[in-house]
Amino acid sequence: MEFFRIKKDIPFMRHAIAFNVISVITFLAAVFFLITRGLYLSHEFTGGTVMEVAYTETANLEKIRSMMSELGYRNVQVQNFGTSRNVMIRLPIQNDPMGKPLSSTLQSETVFKSIKKDTPNAQLQRVEFVGPQIGKELFTSGFLALLFVVIGIIFYLSFRFEWKFALAGVIANLHDVVIILGFFAYFQWEFSLPVLAALLAVLGYSVNESVVIFDRIRETFRKMSKATVQEVINHAITTTISRTIITHLSTEIMVLSMLFFAGQTLYYFALALTVGILFGIYSSVFVAAAIAMWLGVKRDDVIRYNKKDSGTLTRTDPNYGARV
Repeated sequence: MEFFRIKKDIPFMRHAIAFNVISVITFLAAVFFLITRGLYLSHEFTGGTVMEVAYTETANLEKIRSMMSELGYRNVQVQNFGTSRNVMIRLPIQNDPMGKPLSSTLQSETVFKSIKKDTPNAQLQRVEFVGPQIGKELFTSGFLALLFVVIGIIFYLSFRFEWKFALAGVIANLHDVVIILGFFAYFQWEFSLPVLAALLAVLGYSVNESVVIFDRIRETFRKMSKATVQEVINHAITTTISRTIITHLSTEIMVLSMLFFAGQTLYYFALALTVGILFGIYSSVFVAAAIAMWLGVKRDDVIRYNKKDSGTLTRTDPNYGARV
């Protein structure tokens, strides 16, 4: 479906160097912040105590956060779950004056005593402790999942396209992931399991966009036999713009609604998706296609010539086997 059609091809590849210089600078900045600042990991990865408290009326989250600050807790997560009267409090591991970690029982008792003093009707529903070892295992398992997804994408693109397209697509996708991580490192946004899930979603989303453009490039090579490689890529990207705008705009509306209205629970998940979708569009159009061009992709890479017994040459599309 197309809401509009651009009749004249936009010369995207004319500015490929400038766009990719921006990409390289952004990528290197992301790597720098990851090395120097690192990720601010949530309690799922570092360990900590989770408390669920039930109130008889709507809980004042800002007041609870102020209360946690007075108790000496930094970077405490306080959020609603289920209803506005149920509150989840995530406490990081605290050390005593001797440097030993405080027990989750002592932490929860201290916090709940302060809550009861302010709101006598509050009820403690659940206390759960995540140890550092479990957090380390979750961190390792999460990034193994990310690694396996990347490997799966490499195999898929290698099978679906010629190796130059596959390599370009993989570089573009890794570019998106590193830049998202760079944002989280620079701003010290909390990196949690939902954010990791958003990274995996962005990988799939970005791959889909790259596949659409690569497919259109392959079709254009067959249709425009006398066009240059730049002209083919410009035409392919221009003809997919309507689809790109419709798809990404509708997705972004949903993600932004989560970002602004879903509360703290999904805030960083939606934030990672927002950054990922924007850079996913950028990388698919300006990074993946440009890298494929610089790797020397040409018509012969997507259209093979098979010599028959009769001595004539028949052009064949390798992916569909249809004679032209």
